[in-house]
Amino acid sequence: MSATTARGRAGTRTRHPAGVSRSGPRKPPGRRSVRFVVLGAMAMLLGLLGVVMVLSSSSVNDLQSYGDAWYHLKRQVIWFAMGLFALAMMMRIDYRRLRVFAQPAIIVTVGILTLVLVPGIGVSANGSARWIGVGSFTFQPSEVAKLGVLLYCADLLSRPGRPSSQLKLTLRPVLLMTATVGTLLMLEPDLGTVVIIVAIVASMLFFSGTRLDVLAGLGVLGIIGLAGLSLSAGYRRQRLIGMLDPWTDPLNTGWQTIQAGVAVSSGGISGIGLGASRAKWGFLPYAHTDFIFAIVAEEWGLIGAGLVILAFLIIGLVGLSTALRAPDPFGQLLAAGVTCWILVQAFINIGAVLGVLPITGVPLPFVSFGGSALVVTMAAYGMLLNIARQAT
Repeated sequence: MSATTARGRAGTRTRHPAGVSRSGPRKPPGRRSVRFVVLGAMAMLLGLLGVVMVLSSSSVNDLQSYGDAWYHLKRQVIWFAMGLFALAMMMRIDYRRLRVFAQPAIIVTVGILTLVLVPGIGVSANGSARWIGVGSFTFQPSEVAKLGVLLYCADLLSRPGRPSSQLKLTLRPVLLMTATVGTLLMLEPDLGTVVIIVAIVASMLFFSGTRLDVLAGLGVLGIIGLAGLSLSAGYRRQRLIGMLDPWTDPLNTGWQTIQAGVAVSSGGISGIGLGASRAKWGFLPYAHTDFIFAIVAEEWGLIGAGLVILAFLIIGLVGLSTALRAPDPFGQLLAAGVTCWILVQAFINIGAVLGVLPITGVPLPFVSFGGSALVVTMAAYGMLLNIARQAT
C-alpha cells in the first residue's frame, strides 16, 4: 500500500447527521464555550437589570394603585424564575428534537390567535384583544406566535427535499403562513408583533439562500403593506403624527413621546440616580413596560442607556456568529430567527422611546415587565444558547 493511499485512508472521517465526526469535535471546546458564555452573560445582565428597573419604575404607581410598592416586582421575579426554567429546559433538550413540534406549533398558534378574538375568552385592554384569560392568569398568544412561526419556518426551509430555489415548496407555504398569522394579529390589532414576525421570516429566508431579487421584491411589498397598515386606522395615523410632531397634540397623542423625551434628556451623562426618576410619578404612562428604557436613561444616564444598547448589539453579533457556525441548516435558521427577533424588538421599543418610531406597545426584551413575553423570549433564547454550545 502506497504512502499516499495510507494518508488518504487515515484522513478519512465518517460524517454523522449532527455535523459531528466520529473522530471528535470540529473545534476546540474553549472557543465553543466563549460564544455560549457571552450570550448567557448578556441575557442574565439584562434580566437582572429588568428586575431592578421594574421595581424602580413601578413602585410609585403600585403604592398608589395597590397599596404595595412591591406588587409588580414580586410578579416579575416569578415570571423571571419561570423564564429561567424555560431557558434551562431549552438548553438541555437538543434543538434538533424540536423539529417534530414545528407543525403542531403553527396549528396551536393559529388556534390561540383565533381564540383571543372570541368574546368571553379573549381579554381586552386599551382597545385591543391581545390576551387569553384563565381565572386570574392571562397570557398573550402573540408571544407564542413568534415561537410557532420560528419553528415552522426553520423546519420547512431546512428540509433537504425543499431547496430555497423551489419557490412552490418553500416560499409559498411560508408566505401563506405569515399572511394567516399576520391577519389574525391585525384583528387584535397588534401591528408591532406583525413587524417582528415579518422580520423573523425575512431573516430565515435570507439565511436559507432565497434569491436576492425575490427578497428585494418581498421587501418592497412589505414596506408598502406596512405603510398601508400604519395609515389604515385613525389611532395609528395619530401615533404617526405624534412621532413626527408630538407638539401638535401635546396632551393626547404626543404626551408619551414628549414625556419620554423629557425623561431621557433629564438623565444627562450619568443619570440622576437609581430610584430618583421623576417621570414615573404619573407623568409617563406604562413606565414599567413599554417605556422602561426611558426610566433607564433618566436614572442611569447616557452611560447606562448606552450599555443596554451595547448588550443588545453584542447579542446580535454573537447570535449571528452562532447562526453562521451552526452544525446544520435547522440550527442556523433557528439561531438567525431568534437573534433577529430580539434585535428588531429592541430596536422598535427603543426607537419608540426616543421618538424616532411610532409607539407600538412592544416591550424591551428581558427588561420590560411582562409575563408571557419574558418567558417565551427566554425560552427562544435558550434555543440560541443550545446552538451556540454546539456551534463549530
